[in-house]
Amino acid sequence: MWGFVRKQVHLAAVSSSRGWDLLRHKGPSQIQFWFIALGLGIASGFAAILFRWSIETLQAWIYGTEDVNMLHSFAEGLPWVWVLLIPVVGGVVVGIILQTMTPDGRVRTVADVIEGAALGDGRVEKKAGIASALCALVTLSSGGSSGREGPVVHIAAMLSSWVANTLRVDGITGRDLLGCAVAAAVSASFNAPIAGALFALEVVLRHFALHAFAPIVVASAAGTVINRLFYGDVTEFVLPGTTTVEFYLELPAFFLLGLVCGLVAVITMRSVFFADDFESALQDRMGLPRWLRPAVAGLLLGALAIWFPHIIGVGYETTSRALSGGLLLHEAFIFAVIKVAAVAITLAGRMGGGIFSPSLMIGALTGLVFGHIATGLFPEASSAFTLYALAGMGAVAAAVLGAPISTTLIVFELTGDWQTGLAVMVSVSMSTALASRLVDRSFFLSQLERRNVHLAAGPQAYLLAMFRVQGVMRKPDDKQAADEQACFDMIDQGLYVLSSATLETALPLFDKSGVAFLPVVTLNEEGLPILQGALFHVDALKAYNRALAATAAEEHS
Repeated sequence: MWGFVRKQVHLAAVSSSRGWDLLRHKGPSQIQFWFIALGLGIASGFAAILFRWSIETLQAWIYGTEDVNMLHSFAEGLPWVWVLLIPVVGGVVVGIILQTMTPDGRVRTVADVIEGAALGDGRVEKKAGIASALCALVTLSSGGSSGREGPVVHIAAMLSSWVANTLRVDGITGRDLLGCAVAAAVSASFNAPIAGALFALEVVLRHFALHAFAPIVVASAAGTVINRLFYGDVTEFVLPGTTTVEFYLELPAFFLLGLVCGLVAVITMRSVFFADDFESALQDRMGLPRWLRPAVAGLLLGALAIWFPHIIGVGYETTSRALSGGLLLHEAFIFAVIKVAAVAITLAGRMGGGIFSPSLMIGALTGLVFGHIATGLFPEASSAFTLYALAGMGAVAAAVLGAPISTTLIVFELTGDWQTGLAVMVSVSMSTALASRLVDRSFFLSQLERRNVHLAAGPQAYLLAMFRVQGVMRKPDDKQAADEQACFDMIDQGLYVLSSATLETALPLFDKSGVAFLPVVTLNEEGLPILQGALFHVDALKAYNRALAATAAEEHS
């Protein structure tokens, strides 16, 4: 009797262990994983709603308005000193947070989530991520000109990282958990379930593997339900009248609009990068402490906001006015230029926030300017000029994010207008095609490229950086180790590689020298090389090929 019981208990334990192993290493193919995705989606949805509510509550308290959706109009009646000082105080708070909670004084963004997906087994930093969320909350509440989607994505990524570490899952499952959390957060933030799921696949995971699709959709749907429980089934923007393309002869205008929006997107991205380089150089030259940088940016923003309060915060009021045609040609043009400057100041000042919402506003203003001109020149062959604002909104945002599919869908879901598909798709396709050739695919991948993280070129480029030479080399006691004397002769010739280097450094040395192996060394206090082993060319290529095969298997499973 007891023998039978012990046998059944043993079988149950073996079965549970096997099931746990399947869940950890092949999670997306298991039904249990979908329940984890659902729970993670609910948690990420609540986190996104809480973040949005916190911004609105703190913003209303700081500026003293009851309707944050009309903040720009309300700010016009505030004393100019108040408008000037609020962003400065916010910048000081942000600087203190970054100084005390981050090692480099830099806020974490969507780019860091993409890097975590590609190089970190779906994990992101937690302490710096919490600091970045707090900085974005303060920035958006005190006049910073950025968006809430970047912080929301990183908050969701921290939740998925905690779950992945708790379950001790491998890289594939960790990345899929990350995709689930991001999809739910974006869906909850914008009430856009389709775009949320595709954003996670297109921007963060950067593949459309079938095994990841079902759990990501489950999580995205959960995030949308959370949004609608709090805000109802309403769209972010309401379009007046009809936005149907009247004549097919009008389509070439949308091709041209796409090219214009692609250039505007490139100008926006490069303005941020130029401002970042300029502010860094100025900070070093003047010896300013790191924590003062956001305060200086806040001072510049406050000065701009005195005359142009539309730059404050996310900017949905101005975007809505552009989509409804409530701005004149010169107003839309000036507002677009000033908004680009404000976004560059905010992000280069390390104040926190995302770039998606600002790109929507800049795109809507750009499209409205183009629409005023196009319909003025050809009134008999034109539809409503507000349609150009809608198409421009999608075109600039898609080019900035490098995500034409999810951005096209999010424009439809934000407006509830599915009749404009042809115009929006044409503009989005042209803008992304142009912008992707003038920057490194997108704003996020360009940010990573500036940090020497080469994700834009694909896995064949960035996988080399994942392998340390020390982990691939053969030690001197290996049976097939390299001849020590040959190693010392090569070291004397200056032909060696540091043990801390990666294959990204080592493989070009093999191509240049034509040798079969390279000595691996560390440097002592005098800077002299000490032999640690040897890296063989064949071993490096085997490790690289295994990584490529694993990546291909994940992306096509």
